[in-house]
Amino acid sequence: MDIKSKKAEEFSLRIIKLHSYLKEKGEYVMSKQILRAGTSIGANIAESIYSESTDDLIHKLHISTKEASETSYWLRLLYRSEFIDEKLYLSLQNDCQELIKILTSIINKLKSTRK
Repeated sequence: MDIKSKKAEEFSLRIIKLHSYLKEKGEYVMSKQILRAGTSIGANIAESIYSESTDDLIHKLHISTKEASETSYWLRLLYRSEFIDEKLYLSLQNDCQELIKILTSIINKLKSTRK
C-alpha cells in the first residue's frame, strides 16, 4: 500500500468514527454527507490503481481531490455549527488538506510527464 492509499484509508477510518459520534449527538444529515465524501477519497484512490491510462488515472485522482474538498467543506460546517470542537476540527482538517496536497502533487507530476 503506497503512502496516499494508506493516508486515505486512515482518514476514512477517522471519518467513520466521526459519523458514529455525530449520530450519537443526533446529527444525521451532515454526518451522512461527510461519511460519503470522506470515505470516497480512498475508494477513488483504490479504483485508480486499475486505471486504463494515464488520463484515466488523473481523472480518478481528480475525483478523489474533489471529494476531499467537499469533506473539508462539511468539516467547516460541523465546526461552525458546534457539532465538533476546534481540536477535532483542526486535526481532521489538517489530514484532509494533506491529502489534497498529496493528490494535487501527483496529478501535476502525471500531467507534466505526459507532455
